[in-house]
Amino acid sequence: MYGPGDVRVVDAPEPRIEQPTDAVLRTVVACVCGSDLHPYHSMNPSEKGRSMGHEMVGVVEEVGAEVRTVSPGDVVIVPFVFSCGECEFCRAGLQTSCVHAGTTKPTGAGGAQAERRRAPFADGTLYRVDVAEDDERMPGLLTLSDVYGTGWHAAVTGGAAPGKDVVVIGDGAVGLLAVLSARQLGAERIILMGRHEARTDLGRRYGATDVVAERGDDGVAAVRELTGGLGAHVVIDAVGHLPAYEQALGAVRAGGTVTRVGVPQYADAPLQRVQFEKNITVTGGVAPVRAYIDRLLPGVLDGTVDPGAVFDRELGLGEAADGYRLMDDRAALKVMLRP
Repeated sequence: MYGPGDVRVVDAPEPRIEQPTDAVLRTVVACVCGSDLHPYHSMNPSEKGRSMGHEMVGVVEEVGAEVRTVSPGDVVIVPFVFSCGECEFCRAGLQTSCVHAGTTKPTGAGGAQAERRRAPFADGTLYRVDVAEDDERMPGLLTLSDVYGTGWHAAVTGGAAPGKDVVVIGDGAVGLLAVLSARQLGAERIILMGRHEARTDLGRRYGATDVVAERGDDGVAAVRELTGGLGAHVVIDAVGHLPAYEQALGAVRAGGTVTRVGVPQYADAPLQRVQFEKNITVTGGVAPVRAYIDRLLPGVLDGTVDPGAVFDRELGLGEAADGYRLMDDRAALKVMLRP
C-alpha cells in the first residue's frame, strides 16, 4: 500500500532464512482484513510502500536450524502476531505481549498478502494442521489466524455465558464471529447491531436472536427495550470507532462489561463517573489467537461450526486492489486471496 486507496501488487525479494528460528512459507490462502481498511483510508503516502496483510495459511518450504515443531511440507495456520512461545507472556497465553515479538517488536516478516513470507519464531507461532493445501475447509482454517480467534476473545473477555444478554456492535467478520462465539459459550440472547441485511442474516445463522439496525441513542434505546430497560450484561465493540464505543457504554447494564476488539481509531475515550458509579468493566484488546486455536480448531475440522462463511468473495492475489475496493464499498464482507 502506497497511500490512501493505492494498493499495488509488485515484485519483492524472495524471503529467506535470517535467523535459525525462522521458517519460509508459501501462501495457500490470505485475505483482506477490516483493519486493513484503516490505512486504506488514512495512510500517509509512502514511496516505498507498506507490505500488507496479516492473515494466512501457508505451507512450510524451509526451516532454520533450530526449528523443531514444523517441517517442509507442513500446512500451518499463521496467527497474525508472531510470538516466541517461551517468554512469560507466551506461557500465560498472551502471545500478543511476547517480549521478543508480539505487537510492539518489529520482526521484518513482511505482509501475508504475498506469494511467500518469512515467519520468525516458527516454533512459537506456527500451528501445524494435518490437512492438504486444497482442503475445502481452508476458509475456516484461515479465520483461525485472526477473525475467529478475535471474535472468541471478545466473547471470553466479556464473559458471555448462559443467562447473559450479549450485544455485538458491528456486522463485519469479527462481529459476526463474536456472535458465533457468544452462542458457543451459552449466551441465550445475542443482539447484533448492524444494518447490512446479508451480514445480519449470517449473524442470525450464527446465533443472533435479535438485530438492531439503529445507531447512537436510537440504537441504545432499542437495546434497552429488548433487555427490560436494564441494558446488556456484555457489549462487544467490534468496530473500533469512537461512536461505537460510546454506544457500547450506553447499552451496557450496571455491573456489565464492555469489551473492545475493534482496533481503536481514536486516542482518547470516555471512562467517566457514570461508568464508575455503575461498576462497568472495560476490557478487551488485541486477541492472542495462538492461544485459542486448540479450542476452536476441532469445530472447524468436524464441521460443527462454519466460520469460513464470512468469506463471500475469492480473488487471485493479483486482484488484491479489487478486494480492498469491494470491502471498502461494502460490496463484500471479507475477501479471500489465493496466489
